[in-house]
Amino acid sequence: MRRIFPSSFYNLTTLVGLAVVGVSLGVLVFFALLDATSENSNPYVGIIAFIIVPIVLLSGISLVIIGVLREHRRERLGKPHGLHLPQIDLNNPRHRTALTTVVTSTLVLLFIIGFTSFKAYEHTESDEFCGETCHSVMEPEYTAYQFSPHARVACVQCHIGSGASYFVKSKLSGSYQVYAVLFNKVPRPIPTPIENLRPAQQTCEQCHWPKNFFSEKQHVNTYFISDEHNTRWTLNLLMKIGGGNIESGPTSGIHWHMNIEHEVTYAALDRERQIIPWVRSRTTDGKETIYRSTEIQVSDDSLKSAFTRRMDCIDCHNRPTHIYHPPARSVDNIMTLGWIDPALPNVKSISVKALENPYATKQGGLDSIRLTIEDFYRQNYPAIASAERSKIDSAVDQVQKIYSRNYFPEMQVSWKHFPDNLGHLYYKGCFRCHDGKHVSQDGKVLSRDCNTCHTILAQQFENDSLRISLGGIDYKHPVDIGDAWKEMNCSDCHNPSD
Repeated sequence: MRRIFPSSFYNLTTLVGLAVVGVSLGVLVFFALLDATSENSNPYVGIIAFIIVPIVLLSGISLVIIGVLREHRRERLGKPHGLHLPQIDLNNPRHRTALTTVVTSTLVLLFIIGFTSFKAYEHTESDEFCGETCHSVMEPEYTAYQFSPHARVACVQCHIGSGASYFVKSKLSGSYQVYAVLFNKVPRPIPTPIENLRPAQQTCEQCHWPKNFFSEKQHVNTYFISDEHNTRWTLNLLMKIGGGNIESGPTSGIHWHMNIEHEVTYAALDRERQIIPWVRSRTTDGKETIYRSTEIQVSDDSLKSAFTRRMDCIDCHNRPTHIYHPPARSVDNIMTLGWIDPALPNVKSISVKALENPYATKQGGLDSIRLTIEDFYRQNYPAIASAERSKIDSAVDQVQKIYSRNYFPEMQVSWKHFPDNLGHLYYKGCFRCHDGKHVSQDGKVLSRDCNTCHTILAQQFENDSLRISLGGIDYKHPVDIGDAWKEMNCSDCHNPSD
């Protein structure tokens, strides 16, 4: 038989390598076509097609080269070389039976391997794999994710996305995480991996396009004061969403920051990006305005070494998915829905107190919440404790649900460890820059005026007259603290640890 390749290619090692190369090329073509024809790009298809398969392909090429070099060496040493394969005689019943058994077993084995590999691949791209594989460690993040606005968005779409580079980064990080879990080196709580997140243009903006944000949006908030009567009050805001397309006119509003017409860059002194002494705004014509904090004194040399970042979605929407809600906000929402009856005296204050008490375990917290609320009404309102038992039980049940979704004592996770920059009530948020203390050289100030980002259309307290104006009204603090609220951040009182 005529041989196409030199005789050194005809050895078992080289032939095995050629077989690996051939199979790898076939798999590579298959996954490339799968990725190209799929409506939704899957990160794991790219991982297999463009990282794992090429590694196997290179291994096959290495075997080919090793086999050829080995044959040349044998030839130089005068040793016999060449391919010596076992002889199969299909006229021999034993050979036929053996060959049939080997081929059948191989096909069955390949089917089993293919099926299990595909199921393993499906599992690794699932949210359950991300959230439940290391259940005790990832329980807080997975629970928060399931009750978030992005619960229908797969974990891999944001944490890995398309392309090989972020897959490699995530797997290097994941390798250390496996080590940390096995040897109990996991930090408690696990810090948000801010520095490893992909740019918002590659994740958020695949669904949310700032150029299509326009105009304003009404937002009505209902609150309950922590007094005996759970005094209800409402705040009607017109949020200046802004945004828009520069081809259609000037952009404005909150999404003015979003790189549509202006490029906003800031320097942060801490990992959580809460301390911001320096901000720069640059227009499309190259004009720059730099604002420096009059309260945080930082030298130019220190600024050079500070973390500098171009602002995008994540700088305000930094908790788009794994959200731990403050107890007052959560209780207000449940009371607004009527799931906790506002007629129960002091139910707002006792619910928040029950949530904020420190507990050692999740079950201990759930049990203590029931005891705290029931004992409160039994001792202070015995008649109500007897007559309104079902309402108290309902309140207990709802507070326990809030606790189970937002507090994880084994991992030392609570809302206070994860600042949410969307707003300014419980964290500095907007006031990181818009504090009235960031001033440019020509005297421009980043204002902290309430009407900078929203207009207060109306405010009303229970049993009080409605204050309303389309032009905006002055905010009235629900508790009389004079003008202190105008000078200090909201979070100084609503989150003293902030």
